[in-house]
Amino acid sequence: MASISKLASGKWRARYYDEGNKQHARHFDRKTDAQQWLDEVTATLVTGMYVDPRAGRVTVRQYAQAWEESQVVSDGTARIIDNALRVHILPALGDRQMATILRSDVQGLVKRLSETLQPGSVRNVYDVLFRVMAAAVDDKVRPTSPCTRIALPKGTAKEIVPPTTAEVTAMGDTVPDRYRALVMFLAGSGLRIGEALGLNVSDVDFLRRQVRVERQHRQDNTLGVTKGHRPRVVPLGNIVIAELAAHLAEYPSDDALFTNELGHRLAYRQWKTIWNEARAKTGVGFTTHGLRHFTASALISGGASVKQVQTLLGHASAAITLRTYSHLWPGDEDRTRDVMDAVLSPKDSPRTEAAST
Repeated sequence: MASISKLASGKWRARYYDEGNKQHARHFDRKTDAQQWLDEVTATLVTGMYVDPRAGRVTVRQYAQAWEESQVVSDGTARIIDNALRVHILPALGDRQMATILRSDVQGLVKRLSETLQPGSVRNVYDVLFRVMAAAVDDKVRPTSPCTRIALPKGTAKEIVPPTTAEVTAMGDTVPDRYRALVMFLAGSGLRIGEALGLNVSDVDFLRRQVRVERQHRQDNTLGVTKGHRPRVVPLGNIVIAELAAHLAEYPSDDALFTNELGHRLAYRQWKTIWNEARAKTGVGFTTHGLRHFTASALISGGASVKQVQTLLGHASAAITLRTYSHLWPGDEDRTRDVMDAVLSPKDSPRTEAAST
């Protein structure tokens, strides 16, 4: 319901009632301006894009903090969200009203962040702001999101170079004997270090040569669900199974698979110290995560498909696997030539025989 009336002062008063039957009014010098405003409001009501003007007055800080408190995410994601809001987004936009944030404000923020942060970090901050503004649209705090057509910095990540078999073996031989099995296990399973440290002896099925991964050891020395909240079963080769059997024979445990000298579950910080000391002795440059890359490289060189590598490593999607390891799949051009030659050229063709000589 809407109407326009002329006041004694000569102004034109336009008013309407929203979906909650609340009255809203504005005054204009010209009737045409009043009518145009009412037409715009009516259009938003009809299309379901109506936003109460008062809703947009809430500040970015107020809305974002309430949004953050309502998120159900992993501890790692929660830390990323908190850092993005507290360190970058709220200092720049926190005191502004939600309704006043423009696309140019978002692009300007991205530009400023790009001057001091790596592309991946800028994208993490932008992703959080994108989610906040998308939620604001859903909550009818804003009619549209300002996070549209934003130019983000291009990634400059270098191609992964997996460690060699000799480097992996050197690290296995250099760490204390108690931890050699962990090095070989990581190289042969592709598990993340947190996943390996979270394993119990009961998770390993020696008969079926596989391990069930359903928890991870966090850096704060607690156990939690795996990344992505998806348990998986990982096959193990004979060499890895033999290493684990020998390990448990020498260092028996009724609980954690990998323990420290006191018999307690090996913590990430303890392992990091052990690993760094071995790196210093061998001169090897890769981190523990490099053993995961070693597994992927070995699978790919052995002819494994993208899906096989994704499943073993526990990636959320094949796109992540391809983005990380696409450069390791060998011989794509030669394979393409061979396939097309086989399809297009009969084996007994004189031309084919001449070309191959």
